Amino acid sequence: MNKYLEISPEVSAALAAGKPVVALESTIISHGMPWPQNAQTALNVERIVRENGAVPATVAIIGGKLKAGLSKEEIEYLGQKGYDVIKASRRDLPVLVARGDDGATTVATTMIVAAMAGIRVFATGGIGGVHRGAEVTMDISADLEELAQTPVLVVCAGAKSILDLGLTLEYLETKGVPVIGYGTSELPAFYTRKSGFGVDYRLDTPQEVAAAFRAKLEMGLKGGMLVTNPIPEEYSMDPDVINRAIDAAVAEANEKGIKGKQTTPFLLAKIKDITGGDSLASNIRLVYNNAALAAQVAASL
Repeated sequence: MNKYLEISPEVSAALAAGKPVVALESTIISHGMPWPQNAQTALNVERIVRENGAVPATVAIIGGKLKAGLSKEEIEYLGQKGYDVIKASRRDLPVLVARGDDGATTVATTMIVAAMAGIRVFATGGIGGVHRGAEVTMDISADLEELAQTPVLVVCAGAKSILDLGLTLEYLETKGVPVIGYGTSELPAFYTRKSGFGVDYRLDTPQEVAAAFRAKLEMGLKGGMLVTNPIPEEYSMDPDVINRAIDAAVAEANEKGIKGKQTTPFLLAKIKDITGGDSLASNIRLVYNNAALAAQVAASL
C-alpha cells in the first residue's frame, strides 16, 4: 500500500470485494459552497451514490494523508474550514504531504488519488478547462492534462461555462480523451443543457458507457474518459440569464487581476451573487444527477 494513501475501511472492503466505488472531490466542500450547505450537500451526494448501488469515496488530503473515503466528521471539518483549506492540484501534493497539511482535491487530484486506490469512476460537478483569453494568459486547467494520463472515468455536467468551451474540446481532442454525451450529442454547459458544441459520441445507458471504458482499459490506452451528463431540465438555467452573469463576473475578475487557482472560486461566487443564488441551486442539483449516473456506471463496470 502506498504509504501516503489512507483508504477508509468501508472503501477498502468494497474494493477488496470487487464492489462498485465512486470517487468524489472535496473542493466543492471547501471552495464551492458556504458552511453548512457544503457539508450537507457532500453527505447527500454520498447518500445518492449508495442509493444507486455503489460505495462513495470522498477524496481529500487531511494531515498530509491522501484520503480515499472520509468520515462525516472529516467532511464537516473541511466544510467548516472552507477557504482556509488549500485548493490542491497535482503540483501541490508533494509539499502538502511533506508538511502534513490539509488540501481539498480538485478534479485532477481526485483522479490521482482514485487511481492510486484502484477506483475507476469519479463524479464531479464540472471539470476545469481552457479559460477565456488563454491565448494570452496560458490559463489551462490541470484537469485536462490529468484526463490525458490517468485512467479514471469522470462524470460531469460538462465544462464550467465560465470557460472557453470550444478550446477545451479542442484540447481534449489533441490529448486523445473521448468526450461522451450521456443521452445527448451536444456538450452540456454546466448550468444549461446546451452549448452549441458537439461531443465525440452519444451513449444512452450506463451499460454502454461502462463497456466503452472497459474496452479502453483493456486495450491499455492511456488516460481517462469524460462523460458529460446534462443538468436535469427542471433545474437548467435560462441561457441568457446565466451568460450575462458569467460575462459580468469574468469582466470583474479581469478588472481585479484575479488569476490562477483563485479564478474559478471567484467567478462561481460572483455568479451566485448576480443570480440571487439560483446558480448555486442548479450546481447542487447537477452534482446529485452526476453522482447517480456515476454509481450506475460503476455498478455496470
